[in-house]
Amino acid sequence: MEKCTFSTVTQKYLDSYAGILDTMTGTMNCAKENDSISYNFIVKMIPHHQAAIRISEELLRYTTCIALQNIATEIVVTQTKETEEMRKMLCGCAGYRNDGQSLCGYRRQYGIIVTNMFSRMRSACPDNDINISYIRQMIPHHEGGIAMCRNAMRFSICPQLRAVLKDAVKAQVKGIEEMKKLLQCKV
Repeated sequence: MEKCTFSTVTQKYLDSYAGILDTMTGTMNCAKENDSISYNFIVKMIPHHQAAIRISEELLRYTTCIALQNIATEIVVTQTKETEEMRKMLCGCAGYRNDGQSLCGYRRQYGIIVTNMFSRMRSACPDNDINISYIRQMIPHHEGGIAMCRNAMRFSICPQLRAVLKDAVKAQVKGIEEMKKLLQCKV
């Protein structure tokens, strides 16, 4: 099988992406959990959001595509705000406890979601066009985030968190639609 050759700039972007993905995966996998779905969700979603922010900031260093600049900037702004909101509500939401059966159901589905997301993000086909690589990487990231939110919302969670998750799903669905349109046009 022939190895792909990338431009120096593309290789720098892809190397940075790989590092960000490794950090996200490790941080999400090592987050300490308790008997609160709300708390468990937050401590894993914060590094998920931080990765989207860092990947988007990395893209903004290189892209000249205005539509993608707008999408990446929106991700940085929205997910920075959501991360701050989740940090503020973490202690209060940690007291919102769940029974063992709910925790087991939540964790089982969460494991399936993130295993799929991590796999799809790692196997996103890189391209010498950084814009295309970013879209191929960010779509499974967003789809994983949406699935994580929907999984948490199936259970009894902190009311403040539920409102944040509804907004996050709405924003990420919109972002996926925009990125898929750009990908169809080959950016």
